[in-house]
Amino acid sequence: MPVHVSPPADHLAVTVRVFTQRFSATRRGTRLARRLAVQQLDAWDFPYGGEVSDSAALIVGELAANAATHGRVPGRDFELRLMELPGSARPATLRIEVADARTEKRPPDLGTFAPPPPDSEAGRGLVLVTAIATRWGVLDRHPIGKAVHAELDL
Repeated sequence: MPVHVSPPADHLAVTVRVFTQRFSATRRGTRLARRLAVQQLDAWDFPYGGEVSDSAALIVGELAANAATHGRVPGRDFELRLMELPGSARPATLRIEVADARTEKRPPDLGTFAPPPPDSEAGRGLVLVTAIATRWGVLDRHPIGKAVHAELDL
């Protein structure tokens, strides 16, 4: 009779859930990105109105609005990517990436980032992302563009 031996835990297959969609760099595209992100998270068992869903909705909304406003290149879309990454050395993570085609317009570095003056009508989006996300940053995309990512530990 054959004996079944399970592989060591570090050799088990890792399942990562990914959702990727492109949207027009418009206010309508921003709203749709936020709605579809929350819908996808609900399908991944992060229910509407829950802490993860609400936090992700706010982050997606802010990053998508920045991509449509500051990262807009005529004729180019922005891309939303959600990834649920398993935990090992740290907790499981929800990674939110919003990529646009503008390379030269980048958010401020984390070390030099400061909130806008109190009378400013704009500039609070990254303040909110900083307050809610566990981590965030900016990566170059090749051949063009950048991706702003934010992570939530689950």
